[in-house]
Amino acid sequence: MNLRADADGMIKESFAAILPDAAVRRALAGHTFGGGRIVLVAVGKAAWQMARAAADTLGERIDCGIVITKYDHVMEAIPRVTCMEAGHPVPDENSFAATEEALRLTEHLTAEDTVLFLLSGGGSALFEKPLIPAAELMDLTEQLLASGADIVEMNTIRKRMSAVKGGRFAAHCAPAHVFSIVLSDILGDPLNMIASGPAHPDASTAADAHAIARKYGLRLSPAARALLDTPLPFSLPNVEAHITGSVRELCAAAAAAAERRGYAPVLLTDRLDLEARAAGQFLACIARTHAADCVSTAYIAGGETIVRLMGKGRGGRNQELALAAADGIAGLDNVAVFSVGSDGTDGPTDAAGGYVDGGTAAALTREGRSAAAALAENDAYPALNAVGGLIITGPTGTNVNDVALVLIRGRSSREQ
Repeated sequence: MNLRADADGMIKESFAAILPDAAVRRALAGHTFGGGRIVLVAVGKAAWQMARAAADTLGERIDCGIVITKYDHVMEAIPRVTCMEAGHPVPDENSFAATEEALRLTEHLTAEDTVLFLLSGGGSALFEKPLIPAAELMDLTEQLLASGADIVEMNTIRKRMSAVKGGRFAAHCAPAHVFSIVLSDILGDPLNMIASGPAHPDASTAADAHAIARKYGLRLSPAARALLDTPLPFSLPNVEAHITGSVRELCAAAAAAAERRGYAPVLLTDRLDLEARAAGQFLACIARTHAADCVSTAYIAGGETIVRLMGKGRGGRNQELALAAADGIAGLDNVAVFSVGSDGTDGPTDAAGGYVDGGTAAALTREGRSAAAALAENDAYPALNAVGGLIITGPTGTNVNDVALVLIRGRSSREQ
């Protein structure tokens, strides 16, 4: 029985099953795009993978294009497409420069032209032309990341500070047709919130934005506060959007990978949306309840947890979730809990997530550490690193939220 090997194999197979290539090809199949130019704009953590699939499908029909993705996510050159890397989760000067290039490529288009807009999570930072000073935008982004706000709350604020979010990019492209293929990284797949909705009418209100600012005590300049009231496009007749990929597909892929290894998969939820450490503690409770069962089982929870930054450590939401389960499963030799981000990066680290089992708590003690102390400082990365609990995959080419699993090897399996 090697729970870690099972976990690593399941992660690898699950991520391979949800790459956006086939979905992008399906969305493009049979579409002629008229006789005008096709300008490709791909934005997000999965932008390069999506753009390559589009280029393989359309070939020389693409006139020109740009990929804007996270650092170290460009794998190789794509014909007729400029690939640029930029900052995430906080936008940087490269984010602004790349966005200006995308705006340049898509200006002065005609009604016969098409902007092929490939969008994935991470675009809120990567695709940005701020309406407030750059330093103020970066500070606001860091405030939101530290506050514990969920992604919808964050994007409700961020889109109002931007010249390309909240449907403004699609408005810029008019009268050209915008054919948008969207890889969803938000629960419920709200097009107006994924990457802050650059090509979709806004569904939030100024009242929503003000309420979020009050809820988290955001420090806003008078100019930024005034932008909360600025109306966003409510109708974009030039846009055709196609959702492809979601956390539901990730959960299904994880279930199939678990079943191949002899675990009976049980989907707990594909809408996990609470603090990471609370999620980890809950999964540990499930593990303790079922640890003595005869049947090997994989309990699956997909979604996106949140972290409220109280300390100054290093980690990410998936690492916090896993570490928070360590004490609850201590001593159980047939149980593991792990959580990973489908994009291969968890917070500002090189890890995709974290893994713990029944021996992790004791291993931490031997290292002079504890899960509780690390969590108090939001310092999951070094704690997990000390006991071999980091999961490192590198960039995966996709981005459809996170998945966490409880693996339990049943009594009959252990006795064989």
